[in-house]
Amino acid sequence: LDVFVTLKFILHFYFWAIFDESAKKDDEVFRMAVADLNLNNEILETEKITVSVEFVDGNNPFQAVQEACELMNRGILALVSSIGCMSAGSLQSLADAMHIPHLFIQRAPAGTPRSSCPSTSHPQPDDYTLFVRPPVYLNDVIFQVVMEYTWQKFIIFYDTDYDIRGIENFLDQTSQQGMDVSLQKVESNINMMITGMFRTMRVEELHRYRDTLRRAVLFMSPATAKAFITEVVETNLVAFDCHWIIINEEISDMDVQELVMKSIGRLTLVRQTFPLSQNSSQRCVRSNHRINTSLCDPKDPKAQMLEITNRYIYDTVLLLANTFHRKLEDRKWHSMASLSCIRKGSKPWQGGKSMLDTVKKGGVSGLTSLLEFNDNGTNPNIYFEILGTNYGEDRGRGVSRLGTWDPIHGLNGTLTDRKLENNMRGVVLRVVTVLEEPFVMVSENVLGKPKKYQGFSIDVLDALANYLGFKYEIYVAPDHKYGSQQADGTWNGLIGELVFKRADVGLSALTITPDRESVVDFTTRYMDYSVGVLLRKAERTVDMFACLAPFDLSLWACIAGTVLLVGTLVYLLNWLNPPRLPMGSVSSTTLYNSMWFVYGSFVQQGGEVPYTTLATRMMMGVWWLFALIVISSYTANLAAFLTISRIENSIQSLQDLAKQTDLPYGTVLDSAVYDQVRSKGMNPFERDPMYSQMWRMINRTGGAENNVEESKEGIRKVKYGRFAFVWDAAVLEYVAINDEDCSLYTVSNSVADRGYGIAMQHGSPYRDIFSQRILELQQNGDMDILKLKWWPRDSPCDLYSPVGTRKSGSALDIHSFAGVFFVLAAGVVLSCLIATVETWWTRRKGSRVPSKEDDKEIDLEHLHHRVNSLCTEDESPHKQFSTSSIDLTPLDMDSLPAARQALEQISDFRNTHITTTTFIPEQIQTLSRSLSAKAAAGFAFGTVQDHRTGGPFRQRAPNGGFFRSPIKTMSSIPYQPTPAPNFSYGNDPDRGTSI
Repeated sequence: LDVFVTLKFILHFYFWAIFDESAKKDDEVFRMAVADLNLNNEILETEKITVSVEFVDGNNPFQAVQEACELMNRGILALVSSIGCMSAGSLQSLADAMHIPHLFIQRAPAGTPRSSCPSTSHPQPDDYTLFVRPPVYLNDVIFQVVMEYTWQKFIIFYDTDYDIRGIENFLDQTSQQGMDVSLQKVESNINMMITGMFRTMRVEELHRYRDTLRRAVLFMSPATAKAFITEVVETNLVAFDCHWIIINEEISDMDVQELVMKSIGRLTLVRQTFPLSQNSSQRCVRSNHRINTSLCDPKDPKAQMLEITNRYIYDTVLLLANTFHRKLEDRKWHSMASLSCIRKGSKPWQGGKSMLDTVKKGGVSGLTSLLEFNDNGTNPNIYFEILGTNYGEDRGRGVSRLGTWDPIHGLNGTLTDRKLENNMRGVVLRVVTVLEEPFVMVSENVLGKPKKYQGFSIDVLDALANYLGFKYEIYVAPDHKYGSQQADGTWNGLIGELVFKRADVGLSALTITPDRESVVDFTTRYMDYSVGVLLRKAERTVDMFACLAPFDLSLWACIAGTVLLVGTLVYLLNWLNPPRLPMGSVSSTTLYNSMWFVYGSFVQQGGEVPYTTLATRMMMGVWWLFALIVISSYTANLAAFLTISRIENSIQSLQDLAKQTDLPYGTVLDSAVYDQVRSKGMNPFERDPMYSQMWRMINRTGGAENNVEESKEGIRKVKYGRFAFVWDAAVLEYVAINDEDCSLYTVSNSVADRGYGIAMQHGSPYRDIFSQRILELQQNGDMDILKLKWWPRDSPCDLYSPVGTRKSGSALDIHSFAGVFFVLAAGVVLSCLIATVETWWTRRKGSRVPSKEDDKEIDLEHLHHRVNSLCTEDESPHKQFSTSSIDLTPLDMDSLPAARQALEQISDFRNTHITTTTFIPEQIQTLSRSLSAKAAAGFAFGTVQDHRTGGPFRQRAPNGGFFRSPIKTMSSIPYQPTPAPNFSYGNDPDRGTSI
């Protein structure tokens, strides 16, 4: 808001005014002041005031100076401005240069608290600027109030339009006093700011922030303060034990009532006040002037809506009118200055100093009480009043005046923030409780004596009583419930006892919730709280095939298929390019042998069939590398699977519980856990869908199907049925620890989102001292000692394992290898069956063909007899054969008469080329030996024909068929003499085998 007023006397006083575009109310008050003066003949007898108003942008210093220069060109006696600090410095420099009296009325933007303008912080006596509004004393006032309340830790909130540099002195003073002060800026969109805090802060950070908000100072406009208080109250960031101070010069009576209605706890308001005459008939009369009734009557709606700058504008116009009237009476009137700001040789106004002194010496009583200036050109007349409320339950509580403050006398009144000393001796508290293991339990009761209670919460209460010196009487809530809000708005259970003032303290496994804290007070948490689940341990099952666990079933199938595939490929490669088998080899390249060789190499047991072709070796090299990797991976994974206990139960967290629907679960109906799941499950902005899924299960059939009436019933359903009980994690852990057969385990959240606290009546004076003592118990470790009494670390039961644990450490038992023994037993049984079938088949075939010619193996001695029988001088055609190559069958050799005698002479014929053919019933194969002519000379074969001219030697096979010796498969064996001349056939290792 900018106001430039020139008083021009040419038969009339001309008031040239310039206002801010948004300051319509200043224009209204300005015109009303001129109209009141024109009606007053005592001030202006024959002269009249004429006004002309123009509007400018108050945040444009160049435009403000340009308009002021235009007024100087027309003629000016004094300059009046109502503007912010941005343009005040420029106008102050212009007034000093031109010697024009400048009456400056500082305006704060949007009604926020004022901050001292940097350019006008230290006025000098020779300055031409007079400060109509008094200096900013907010630093001094708020420091005095905080010191009276003995605050040591608080937070300061300020809005975006407030210049934080205005409280530098206050922050310096609090730092010297050792106070802990935090600063936080309040954005224009308060709802988004609060929502952002909930989204970015963790739960424990929100709790600490909530404790910080118990003491706060607000440097805000009334509108911003009302919006901010509304948001923090609706989001439960503040409790009824909070105490906030709002300081602003411009707080109307209507603003006070609205702020009190929207706030909770205790509220203190500091604002500027203007003393009024006790006589109501004299309130609108100021010396020789009557003020407009709509402005001076405090009950008038227009007077209630007046801003402080409006009041000072009215009084400034009245002061200038009186000053000009005095100048006319003293005949010391100076002609108006007609100055130019642009002309280089322009000189200041010669009558400026005289006019400035006349204004300083003058004074007027108006809407701001007394307007006058000291030697430094400032208005020293300012008063603050301190209003406040007491702690109460209803928001419609009254506001009382706590004291006043002025620069001369300081604080007039006593401000006390109600505190409680550490001595409560003689105080007897009535305590209401709810039985909940292990927090509150009834010990063994002796007949005729009152009940005795024990538990963790009772231990905490006893520790507080021993320190503070109070005594207590305890009783159980009539309905045995913690309490919930009913349809008519009332509360039942433990909370209801506190609301209706029947108890002083509420104690049990009582969690701190926003709904409960809206009607009762809570101490600081003495134990963290989280939601847990109680489940029954699964019976340990025997996995006989744990040895197969390292690989999936599909992988085992792929490995088996790979063995068959590689075995088939090896067989095909050997069939396409048969290998050359060495002398005496009993192996063959059949499909059966190929499969057996591939399997043996896979299990790292080697093979029996030598494969000499390059393709086969390449295939087997790749296969061995594959087998090495697979077997190594299996060995490593098997070790991990056999040493780590696999958990068969899939519920290991609340997320697992929410995802499944096979196991029903629920909680206590209308409890804090029930309300928490409901509120989070029905919240559309909840990022975690876990609570939505849980709420669907818990709320099935209206909550009657899966929920119970009390916690004991839920624990009983878990132990003797298929049910999961959702309840306080601390209670469930105690139940699992003390279970006789250790058949229960718990699952809980790792993050504690709430805490257990002691509830008290609203506004209870015992809250702070209880909280302080609880913090001391936590700091010195006494609270941990109390916890170990009820939740010991060396419990015999593992309350986190879903299956029964073994006491033998990490040793493996028979269950881990039962599958291996089963496979071994199955293989033994199958081998016995196959052996039985083979034995039966052999006997059956032997009884059908009893001749010795059907034997599968021919003794070497029989071969010798047959070879000797060939050494006769039989000249029959079928005995004529080449000496270089003889095709013999075991049957023919057996028919030769003198074979044994000849072979005794030549016992080692490995240097000869003898081709012999042997029949094996399973696989007919030909093994040839060639006998050289030189070797044949040792036999009495007589004259034989070359095998190339003679026909093939054919003989009947032992099974009745015919065979011929394939000449193409003959292999040469070089002859090596036997070292021992006397060779014993009885010790020959090849005796009795087939050749």
